Amino acid sequence: MTSASGIGSWPGTDIAEALRIQRELLGEHDERADGVRGIPSLPELPSRGPGGDLIGRTAGLLVDLAVDLQPAGWRFVDRPGHDAARTSAFWTEDLDELAAAFDGYAGPLKLAVAGPVTLAGGIWLHRGERALVDQGACRDLAESLAEGLRVLLASLTRLVPGADLIVQLDEPSLPAILDGGLPTASGFGRIRAVDGQEALPLLQTVLAAAGERPTVVHCCAAYPPLPLLRRTGAGGLSVDTTLLSPRGWEGLAVAAEDGVALYAGCVATSPDAMVDPVSVADRVGQAWERIGMPPAHLDQIVVTPTCGLANLTPAAAIDRQRACLQVAAELASRANG
Repeated sequence: MTSASGIGSWPGTDIAEALRIQRELLGEHDERADGVRGIPSLPELPSRGPGGDLIGRTAGLLVDLAVDLQPAGWRFVDRPGHDAARTSAFWTEDLDELAAAFDGYAGPLKLAVAGPVTLAGGIWLHRGERALVDQGACRDLAESLAEGLRVLLASLTRLVPGADLIVQLDEPSLPAILDGGLPTASGFGRIRAVDGQEALPLLQTVLAAAGERPTVVHCCAAYPPLPLLRRTGAGGLSVDTTLLSPRGWEGLAVAAEDGVALYAGCVATSPDAMVDPVSVADRVGQAWERIGMPPAHLDQIVVTPTCGLANLTPAAAIDRQRACLQVAAELASRANG
C-alpha cells in the first residue's frame, strides 16, 4: 500500500498544535478512499531554539552522557546544566502532548532522531574537537543513544499502546563525514574522512535498539552513501529523489529488490515551489520504470517532502503534507491500473 509521511521538522513552537495536525492529516486519513496510508510522526520544532534542534534534541536522549550548549555548539560536559534541563523539558512536554493528541490511536507512528554519525559530528569533546575524531567516544555515544532510544520507545509504547512505532535515524551529515568535509575546531582544516567500516557498527548499534520495529535511515544529500545504508539492515531508506543521479536510482533498485522500503522525498519544500501532484508522480513513476521496477510495486513507496518543513509557514507546511497524500494517491492508482 502506498503511504505518505513527513520527514521530521515542523514550523512553529506549539507542539500540541503540531501533533493535532499530524493526527488529523495523516493519522485519520481514510485509506479506503484512495488506497493511501498516512504515517504521522512526532515532529521536531527547531523554532523553539536550543534543544529543539536535531542535535540538541537527540543529545537529550543520551544516557550517562551530559551535554551543554557552548559558543561552538553542543559539547560534552561533566554535569548537565541549564540547556540540558530545557531539552528535557521539551521532551516531557512532547510526550505529554503526544499522549493527549493520540489518545485511542491505532496505526503507524514515526519517531525521528539524529543518527550516531551525524550526532558525533555535531557534539564537541572537552578538549575542543568533534567527538568524531575519537573512535572510543563514537562507540560510547552510539551505545548511549541506543539505550536512550530504548527508554524512549518504552515510554511511547506505554503512552500510545495502539501505535506501531517506526524509528527513523536522520543522517544529514553522513556524506560529508565519509568524505572528510567537516571543518576542524579552528576552521582551517578538515576532520579526517571516516571509513564506512567505522560508521557501519555505529549505525547498526542504534538501529538494533528498535528491536523488531520497522526502521528507516534518512539522508537527503545528492549522493547518499546507499551501499553503506543498505548494509545497516534498516528496513527503509529515506532520500531526496529530486537530487538523485541515475546511479542513485540504481542503488535504490537494489535496495527495493532486497525488500527495503523507499521513502521518496519528492515533494519540494522550498517556500516558492509550486507542487503539482500529478507531475511529481510522473517523475517518480518514470524513474521507477527506468530502473526496471514494475509499476505494480509503486504501492511500496512512502511519499515524503524532500526535507523537513520548518522553513515554511504552518499553512504552507500543511499544503505540502497534503500534497504528499495526493502524490501517493496518484502512485497508488498507477500501481493498481
